[in-house]
Parts: sequence; structure tokens; C-alpha cells
Amino acid sequence: MPVPVPHQRAVVLPHQAGPVDDACAQTALVAGAPGAGDATAQDTSVPAHAAGQAPQGLKEPEQPHLVEQRLSADHGSTHQGLTLLLIGEDPNSHVPEMWDWAGRKVRLRTARNLTEAERLLTDDVHCILLDLPPAEPGGRAERDSGHDGTPGDELGMLRDVLRLAPSHAVLVLTYETDAQRAADAVRVGAQDYLFRDELDGAVLSRAVRYAVERKRADLAQRQLTESRMLAQENARLERGLLPTPLLDGSDLRFAACYRPGRSRALLGGDFYDTVRTPDGTVHAMIGDVCGHGPDEAALGVELRIAWRALTFAGLSGDELLATLQKVLEHERADDEIFATLCTVDISADGRRAGLCLAGHPAPLLARAGEQPQLLPYEFGGPALGLLPNARWPRRQVELGGSWSLMMYTDGLIEGRIGDGNQRLGQDGMAELVSRQMAAGLQGEELLDASVREVRDLNGGELTDDVAVLLLDRR
Repeated sequence: MPVPVPHQRAVVLPHQAGPVDDACAQTALVAGAPGAGDATAQDTSVPAHAAGQAPQGLKEPEQPHLVEQRLSADHGSTHQGLTLLLIGEDPNSHVPEMWDWAGRKVRLRTARNLTEAERLLTDDVHCILLDLPPAEPGGRAERDSGHDGTPGDELGMLRDVLRLAPSHAVLVLTYETDAQRAADAVRVGAQDYLFRDELDGAVLSRAVRYAVERKRADLAQRQLTESRMLAQENARLERGLLPTPLLDGSDLRFAACYRPGRSRALLGGDFYDTVRTPDGTVHAMIGDVCGHGPDEAALGVELRIAWRALTFAGLSGDELLATLQKVLEHERADDEIFATLCTVDISADGRRAGLCLAGHPAPLLARAGEQPQLLPYEFGGPALGLLPNARWPRRQVELGGSWSLMMYTDGLIEGRIGDGNQRLGQDGMAELVSRQMAAGLQGEELLDASVREVRDLNGGELTDDVAVLLLDRR
């Protein structure tokens, strides 16, 4: 059995949401009113003064195809204007003719059921006009469709349309005697309702405009709400993944500064941690996974958590780093991913430390009464993930009675100095920190001031992740 082709009619919206002016009414008559020369016109819903004769001021009505050609020349293709989709059992429902705001004809597509509506619901449809059947004498409408599985559901058709077109504006057309059902339709999800008894071009024009804009506003608000919720969830997740130092019982003071290079992120590929084991030893580490994306950030978190677990299990030095390399090799997404790492274990009396470097910049040590100096780097090993059988020797360092030890990632030393290509480097960073310490800064205040000055020297925000960790003993 051949599928009936839905009837299409051209409809027009007035230029304003108020009453239709004479010029618009005249053009509407010319385009499709009876007596305007179109023998096949089916829509007779035109202003009363226009029925049967041309308005005053028009010598001779134009043919409809000439009007379309004139509008196309003045305003572009008529198919670029507004498009309505009428869904209802009566394909000859009276819908007033309208113009859109640019003077183009509004297209009206008609569908008798959801099957036809689904075929006609293309991206250029701006609004759906759902013609609800009259309510049954007992108060229930005949079942609109067989899609929702609820016999006698007065708004079953509307629910099906909303599921079919979740991003389209929907107007419900019904009788004034069905006011309660019309209000329920808005509660279910329609943007507005119209009564057939009061339907005219101005009312429909205003309703369509408001419905389309209200739907756009609803979608924008929903997207904004979802984005905010997602951002809040990500912030809570990332904040929860940042470490909490475990230094109970230690006389060392801890401070840290963390600046991810990714915009609006809380977590980058840099990572750090500090814990105190039952024997009184304080273990500190700082590392950097190559790259700046969320995958690198996730890998950094995995390495930090693995380091903490292995440290509490009693591993240290070369054995600890070799195990961390195995973790990295199993968890990385690409064989070219590597990570640099610096670990320090400080004796219970706070006077000595063991240092291991895996391709990472050496820490900066400031002893009481001395200028800050970089610890030796010559005995370090390669970055994790580069060599399968690498070794990382542990070097003993004398700290003294009062000292400050600063560990950092390369984001702090790779910033530029001025407009040239010169980098700050470790020596520049050591001189900068020395000046800040001479000014009496310490703890988080020292770290914040140092990072701020590095950023100023760079001429703007640093593009790489920056992590700085400071341990003090006074």
C-alpha cells in the first residue's frame, strides 16, 4: 500500500508579535487567499476583510509563484526561513498564514501520525505544532498512539513527540474546553499551548517565537547546569587526588605549591607526597610525567599512590624506584611515556638524608647561615620508563641542625626570561629563591612569591605544570 505524501503549505509570520498590519495581510492574501489566482490553495484561514477580493491599493493580485520569486530575490531562498511541523489527524487543520521576521514564507509540513512526523522532522524544523484530538465525553482522549503503552492516556501523543524531538520546541493546539489538558501539556514538557478558537496569525506568530526562544534558553540552561556539575565533580575528584602529607610526630614543617599547566584544571602531570614511617624517617618525593593532559595526570596519581604504599611497605632507594618503573610500564598508554622522580628520606634526627634522582632536577638546600645551593646531580639515574634494567644509586647528604630543602619540577626552571629564548634555569632559580629568603620569606609565602616572580619573568602564565615542595627544620 503506498504511503500517502503529507500535504505541504506555505505559511507566513508577521514582522512583529503584535497585530498583523495591512501590508502583511495584503501579502498573505496575494500568496494564498481564495481569489488570488491560486486554484489549488487549501488554506482559507485569512483575514476577514481579505476574503473574496483584493485589498485596497492592489490593482491586480500577483501570482503565488511570482511572489515567491520576488521574496527569494529580496531575502534569499525561502527554505532558509522558519519551518513548522504540524502533527494531527486532520491534515486540513486551519493554520493561519504567516511571514517570518525577514519577510520570507514559513514552511508548514503536515503529518498525520508519528511515522510521517519522524520522516519530516529534519534539522531545519524549528517548532512542532501538535494538534491534540478532542477529549472523549468521559474526559479521556482516544489513545493517540501505541508507543507509551498506557491506554486512554490523554497526553500520550505529546510524550511520544517529546521523546522523538527532545531538542525541538513543541506547541500544543487544542480546544478552549480542554484548558486543564492544555495546562497539563506544559507541565509534561510542551513550551506552550494554543486554543483553536483564538488562533490567528498574530497569536501563532508570537507563540512560535516565544516557544523557539524558550526552548533554546532551556537547552542552554541545561547545558550550563550539566557543565557546572561536571566541573564541580572534576574539581572534587582532582582535589581528592591531591596528597595530604602524613607527618604526625615530626618536627619538620611542610609547604607546597602546585600549578597545573592545563587551563581550568586542578591536577597536572606533576605529583608529590610526604609521609613519616613508624621508625621516624620522613620520606618525600616529587615527580613529573611527560606531557600535560588528563592521562598524564592520572598516571602521576597512580605513581604517587604506589610510592606511598611501597614506602610504608619498607622499600626505599633503588628497590623502590625499580618497582615504580614496573608500575609505570604497565600503566602508561604509550611506550614513549616516561617520568622523572626525586626521592629524599630524612633520618629521624633530621640531620641526614638519602637522595635518589631519576632524571629529575636536584633539590635546593639552604643550611643555616649559608647561601642556598643545588645538591649534586652526578650520581643520578635515568628517568623511569627509559631503560629496562636501570639503577638509581642513593647518595647520602648532610643537612645539619637547621635547614630548608626545596624540591621542584622543571616547570619552575624552564620559564623564559624576557622576550628572548633564554631560560631561567637552576642557577637563576637558586639566585631568585636566595633573594626571597634574604627578604625573610619562608614556607608557603616563600613558594608563592618564587612562583609569582618566575611567572613575571616569563611574561605571563607558565605553560608547564609546576610543583614545589619545601621541608624546613628550625
